[in-house]
Amino acid sequence: MSRYAIVQKPPVFLDKRKSIASAVALVDEAAGNGADLVVFTEAFIPGYPTWIWRLRPGGDWNLAEELHARLLKNAVDLASDDLAPLYAAARKHGLTIVCGIEERDDRFSRSTLYNTILIVGPDGSLLNRHRKLMPTNPERMVWGFGDASGLKVVQTPAGRIGTLLCWENYMPLARYALYAQGIEVYIAPTYDSGDGWIGSLQHIAREGCCWVVGCGNLMKGSDFPDDLPEKSRLYPERDEWVNPGDSVVIAPGGEIVAGPLREQAGILYCDIDPEKVGIARRALDVAGHYSRPDIFQLHVDTRPQAPVEFEK
Repeated sequence: MSRYAIVQKPPVFLDKRKSIASAVALVDEAAGNGADLVVFTEAFIPGYPTWIWRLRPGGDWNLAEELHARLLKNAVDLASDDLAPLYAAARKHGLTIVCGIEERDDRFSRSTLYNTILIVGPDGSLLNRHRKLMPTNPERMVWGFGDASGLKVVQTPAGRIGTLLCWENYMPLARYALYAQGIEVYIAPTYDSGDGWIGSLQHIAREGCCWVVGCGNLMKGSDFPDDLPEKSRLYPERDEWVNPGDSVVIAPGGEIVAGPLREQAGILYCDIDPEKVGIARRALDVAGHYSRPDIFQLHVDTRPQAPVEFEK
């Protein structure tokens, strides 16, 4: 049995260092309450670019560039020591951390951003980096496309875990790639919310016969900094729930066992038993005895994709 802590609190929006410091403090809090694994939402560091859903296509070009410039400046470079405090927190408490970041590519061009989710092990090492495969609609003006090099399930003391971000979870082949790797706890950090989204997560729990952890973004008008360009037009109401959160934990088979945490900041705790997954798959194992490899096969190219190869 492992205790999961699902963090539903806003970041210090567009401030990388303060958002990391906030994450470390929240890990300390969760550890004090017995957590073995702590989950942060999609793009928690330094925040999801919510403005993309409110800008006027083609009409807000200059504003979009100004906002993107701040996002770029506060994105995480994994080749740097940006996340050293977060790695240290995992090592200090001996727990696993799942955290969404805005990642600035450090290999090619150094200008492209990725919507990235990290798994940090209890020894403070980076166990996996997954870049969102398909940014959704206006997200494509912010993030590049990820590849399958991070489409992995990782063994941790808190179970075999894997992640897909937001609407990646609507990609049946991406889900199947995780099922085939024996996932026990399926973690879905997201900007989506509402009963329809929760219903989709319940379907995944039934389909994969696995635990599903949904970690939602929580943002209120008052969470945006006063110096955000054109804040008065984009977010005029301080009390508006821009995103209500809706973090939730669902057991194999689809029963909601914790949450949803709606329009409320906090940490959602749930005790998860990964061994229940094997029992649940006795009747239905879509990547095992219920598959038909003689008819259907999925091929996944897990090689890192690169725009250029330099030969020595």
